[in-house]
Amino acid sequence: MHARDRFRRRIVPAALTLTLGAALGALVPGGAPSAAEAYDLVIQRGHVVDPKNRLDAVRDVAVQDRKIAKVARRIDATAAKKTVDASGKYVTPGLIDLHAHLFPGPEDAYRNGWAGVAPDGFTFRAGVTTAVDAGSSGATSFELFKKNVIDRSQTRVLAFLNVVGEGMAGGKYEQNVKDMDPGPAAAKARQHPGTIIGIKTAHFEGPEWTAVENSVKAGEAAGVPVMVDFGANRPERPLETLLTEKLRPGDIYSHAYSGLRGELGPDGRLNPGMKKGRDRGVLFDVGHGGGSFAYDVAVPAMKEGFTPDVISTDLHITSMNAGMKDQSNIMSKFMALGMPLKDVVNASTWVPAKAIQRPDLGNLSVGAPADVAVFTLDKGTFGFVDSFGYRIDGKRKLSTELTVRAGKVVWDLNGKAAQKWTPDPSRLTGGAHAH
Repeated sequence: MHARDRFRRRIVPAALTLTLGAALGALVPGGAPSAAEAYDLVIQRGHVVDPKNRLDAVRDVAVQDRKIAKVARRIDATAAKKTVDASGKYVTPGLIDLHAHLFPGPEDAYRNGWAGVAPDGFTFRAGVTTAVDAGSSGATSFELFKKNVIDRSQTRVLAFLNVVGEGMAGGKYEQNVKDMDPGPAAAKARQHPGTIIGIKTAHFEGPEWTAVENSVKAGEAAGVPVMVDFGANRPERPLETLLTEKLRPGDIYSHAYSGLRGELGPDGRLNPGMKKGRDRGVLFDVGHGGGSFAYDVAVPAMKEGFTPDVISTDLHITSMNAGMKDQSNIMSKFMALGMPLKDVVNASTWVPAKAIQRPDLGNLSVGAPADVAVFTLDKGTFGFVDSFGYRIDGKRKLSTELTVRAGKVVWDLNGKAAQKWTPDPSRLTGGAHAH
């Protein structure tokens, strides 16, 4: 036998063994699949903005088993179940809307009422994968909220629990200081850790500090932050006192640019208490809403360098049809006010995740839930309206192209993840079209 033939006989079986072993490894449970076969979804060539991981560059993002599997310059996707070409788009963690009202029902106001909205209809189309209800329910009404909304939504719905047991059920309920017992609120929050992520006080019009102080007591007992909608502007309850004495570091002041509670002084400058509160670690939330965002406040505040820590909607049936619209619109609005894209993404992802003690969210780290948003950054002239009917113009606007929640495509504006339709040749002849 020629020496070359003997060499082939020795090498070829070994090569076959390696090939068969690799194939069996890909097929047999517990085997090590190749990178090309490991992914349910690969989003390719998008400009990834992931503030937690300080990433602001073109990358591929791979998803497997509802988790982020890999983020890299190039990922082999030849065997992926689904691919999305995100060339020229921006890819971010799924957005977190820290202030929404998501408890719809047949009653009045926001608790099981007409003013709330079903989350899935208004989240995914704006790139939001986690929405936090801001106090619509209290300890008495939370279980109904959980059954009707949290447990039935594809959106991850979390909650600030209202210090008022009944929740946002309207005037007489929300002014009832006897129903602001911190004990039941703290107990309910401890019963649902990670879902009830804070305590909320809102709309209180009285001169006393009961609503705020009891909210803080509940927050301390449950180990969660407090969000404050400061209600009526009462001289007995100065804003500076709230921000420098009553709230703790990590607590959240919402409606920061409303102008309704002395956020701006008579001299047109920011209330000194706002900066003092920030220095103490209080967080400032936009909470745009239908009546809580004014350019008269936001523009001078931004000129003084007072940008929001958190961008949120205060989503409800009025705000979504007025100047607010949705999360991506507010992000675009703040870009028009001079905030860089990476900062508006940070204020809509990683900062709110940390604020509610959910560091698993708002990032694209390997192992994190596969919640992803893909945006087009449109260029042109766009109008952005505040809560009082005034417009500013901007040159850039985010439009949500694709949203992925727990590894599943839940919003796909232009069918980027869909298989392209082509005619079936077998149906173009014969009797299929005879009639």
